[in-house]
Amino acid sequence: MTGTGVVSKLASDPRHFQIFSLSCLVALQMFWADFGPSLVVALLAVGGCLFFQIVFSKLFSVRLDLRSPLISGLSLSILLKASALWLYPAAALITVGSKFLIRFRGKHVFNPTNIAIVVLVLLFPHIAWVSPGQWGQAAWMVFLLCCCGLLVLYQIPRRDMGPMFLLMWAGVLFGRALWLGDPLVIPFHQLQSGALLIFCFFMISDPKTIPDRFIGRVIFGALVAAVAYYIQFKMFRTDGLLIALALVSAFTPLVDLLLPGQGYNWGDRIHKHTQPKEVPICALSTP
Repeated sequence: MTGTGVVSKLASDPRHFQIFSLSCLVALQMFWADFGPSLVVALLAVGGCLFFQIVFSKLFSVRLDLRSPLISGLSLSILLKASALWLYPAAALITVGSKFLIRFRGKHVFNPTNIAIVVLVLLFPHIAWVSPGQWGQAAWMVFLLCCCGLLVLYQIPRRDMGPMFLLMWAGVLFGRALWLGDPLVIPFHQLQSGALLIFCFFMISDPKTIPDRFIGRVIFGALVAAVAYYIQFKMFRTDGLLIALALVSAFTPLVDLLLPGQGYNWGDRIHKHTQPKEVPICALSTP
C-alpha cells in the first residue's frame, strides 16, 4: 500500500481522529497540567484496556480491534482520578468486560468508559473520584475546536447527540443562573470544562450506546440532563453527568423497543465512504 493509501485509510475512520486528539490531550495534561495523569496512570489505563480487549476477543472468538479500547483507555487516563493504582486496571476490566457481557440485541447497553468510572466512584468513594476538568481557556478552546472538527470532517451518523446535549446542558446551567439571579459568568465558567467536552463528544455521543431514532435521542438527552441536574445541584456531586448517563442508559433498550430505528456499527460508515459511487445509467455515455 502506498503512503497516500495509508493516509487515506487512516483518514477514513473517525476513531483515528479521536485517538489522535485524545493522545494530544493526555500529553498536554501529563506535561503541562497540575493535576494531569502520570505516565504510570496512562500506561495502566491504556495498557489494561488493550490487554483485556485481547483476552475477551479470544474468549468470545471475535475479530481483534484495538481502536475502541485505546479510546477508552485514553479517556480513563483523563477522567478517572484514584489514589490507588490498582483501580486503573480494574477500570480497564470493567470497561472492556461491559462491552462483551452487558449487551441487548447485539448493542452495548452502557458506554464502557462511563460505566467503569461510575462503578468505581460509587464503590470506592474515598480513593476514586472524577476531576471537574477545568483546564484553562486556551486548552479548552483547542479541544473544543478538535471536537467540532471531528463532526465537520467526519459525517458520523448520530453526530447530533453531542452538540444537542451540550445545548441542553447549557440551557440548564443558564436557566438555573437566571432563576437564582446569579451572574452569567458562572454558567460560562461551568461550561469551560474539558471533562464536559469529553462527555458530550466522546461519551454520550457514542453511536453504539444511544437510541437509534432521533426523537429517542432527544428524550434520552433530556432525561440525562434532568437527572444530572438533580444529582449535581441537589445531591452536590461533581460527577452528576456521568452517574446520570449510566442510570438513563439502562433504559436505552426500552427506548429502542418503543422507538425502533436502524442500528449502527462503526464499519457501516467506513464501508459507505469507501465504496465506489454508483453512476446512474442515464449518465453513462453511449458509443
